[in-house]
Amino acid sequence: MYTVSSASKDSTKVFGFLSDKRAFVSKAPAVYRALMDLAGVRGSYTAFMVEPEDLETAIQGLRALNITGANIGVPYQVQIIPHLFALSEGAKIIGAVNTVVRHGRYYKGYNTNALGFMDALGAAGIKAATCKSALVVGTGGAARAAVFVLNWLGMPSLVVTGRQLAQAQKVVAHAGGGKPSLLTSLANQTIAANIVVNATSVSDADEAPDLATLLRCIDLRDCQMVVDFNYDVPSNIWRELAERQGIQFMDGLSILGHQAKHTLALFWPGLKISPATVADAVNRNRKK
Repeated sequence: MYTVSSASKDSTKVFGFLSDKRAFVSKAPAVYRALMDLAGVRGSYTAFMVEPEDLETAIQGLRALNITGANIGVPYQVQIIPHLFALSEGAKIIGAVNTVVRHGRYYKGYNTNALGFMDALGAAGIKAATCKSALVVGTGGAARAAVFVLNWLGMPSLVVTGRQLAQAQKVVAHAGGGKPSLLTSLANQTIAANIVVNATSVSDADEAPDLATLLRCIDLRDCQMVVDFNYDVPSNIWRELAERQGIQFMDGLSILGHQAKHTLALFWPGLKISPATVADAVNRNRKK
């Protein structure tokens, strides 16, 4: 069930979603609109495509248009930080922002990706106490959120891998620990990971044939789930990895739904949305 005060429930607010050209194919606006509809709160939610050189101007535009808040999509979750007045403690620790909320004339950055990821794991039946190891692929904002959560859950063994070792080292240093490694070092290895997380933007074999080839060589032992922060990818190499080895798979639409629940609570303090409502909003937007 949701709870929200009558005053905030009846006030119409305007929100946005900032990303590059992916802004117009993201399901974030649709999921947010579905959750707002189910929770009975009034607001509009619009996607905005922003060029990298216009990021600071975009934040100024949000202020000029009196927009209550916005979600920040890839690739701007780290780049947005210098343009914000303040950060929440979670965003500071993670080093990435996916939500900005207006406070007076300025915007404060938050990270609800971490909470969304953690809640999605719980909703899928993954118990942290039974997980001793994890592999996170990626070095961007989603990777930082995932690494933060896995460290917070006390994951004893955590490997963070990417195409550039220096970037993996930055994620490990900023988000609480782990072992950085090069992606190419995973070839022809047995990976001892209870959870494998793709936090890159790549899930289609045509986008990265070398990655698809590498994944076909990986042997997962004792893995409970493969998680992909992306969604709606027809030929998903991470789903194929999970299916090939009989492992549960979860895509990013579930993470988006749970993340949105926490973001809306920032926009409407006191708003509580149940896991069942999140699942309803996600299922409305899942491809048939």
